[in-house]
Amino acid sequence: MPTNVQRREQAKRKLERQLARRAERAKRRRWVAIVSVFGTVIVAAGVIYYVATRPGDDNTDAAAASTTSAAPITIPSEVKPLPTRPTALANPVNCEYPASKEPASKEGTKAPEATGIPSTGTAAATIKANIGELKLTLDRALAPCTVNSFISLAKQGYYDGTTCHRIGTEGLQMLQCGDPTGTGSGGPGYTFDNETWPELTYGRGYLAMANAGLDQETQKGTNGSQFFIVYGDAQLSPDYTVFGSVDEAGLKLVDEVARAGHDGSFDPSPGGGKPNKEVKFESVTVA
Repeated sequence: MPTNVQRREQAKRKLERQLARRAERAKRRRWVAIVSVFGTVIVAAGVIYYVATRPGDDNTDAAAASTTSAAPITIPSEVKPLPTRPTALANPVNCEYPASKEPASKEGTKAPEATGIPSTGTAAATIKANIGELKLTLDRALAPCTVNSFISLAKQGYYDGTTCHRIGTEGLQMLQCGDPTGTGSGGPGYTFDNETWPELTYGRGYLAMANAGLDQETQKGTNGSQFFIVYGDAQLSPDYTVFGSVDEAGLKLVDEVARAGHDGSFDPSPGGGKPNKEVKFESVTVA
């Protein structure tokens, strides 16, 4: 029969074996947990890699892409010839450039000369932009005071470094530019009247002045520095002065801007928004 000492030794060895088995089981559980977590991470990483690199994807966030996508638009390809006035203007003419209620958006901008302005002939201008060059033909017979203002602002460097802040792709297909603030509210510090007539219509290739309607006090036009390029349909009332045209190569550059869409920031009225594809003028020069 075992003695008390022997029984205690047996119990001690049994306890040690139990503790050793428990420690081994705990160790195995920890390894299983580590392997499981590691495996999950590997699988997740593989899924992410597959989604990001599978053919047809461009590695961009789908939600972000959807906000900048543009719906397909139809753009007329035929360039409309410039209109002619029903009755020719006297040559030369005198213009009026009264100060506007708001100061010039570029400091130091001056109003142009206002007397003895020619109303015949054309002038060539070039807009050098980040998208390429747009060649303009400015027609004094259509709008001598407008052409005079545009040439003056171009020579002052007013348009240099400005961006086109609005494009319309439905109903009114045009690109609006000429505001140094990029908001649609900037101007040169002066205004001048419309040079329009009742039969005036608009079409692809036209260069026309943007305005804010008639001044309630003077009942005269509110033209300033902002203008728009008609690249497609433009069912407008004859309230916007046409003063020239854009060459076909330049229009194709504008077409690409239109196809890139806009952010809708001017919807629902007056419509359109900031172009998704930026248009920034580096310089505007007149020959």
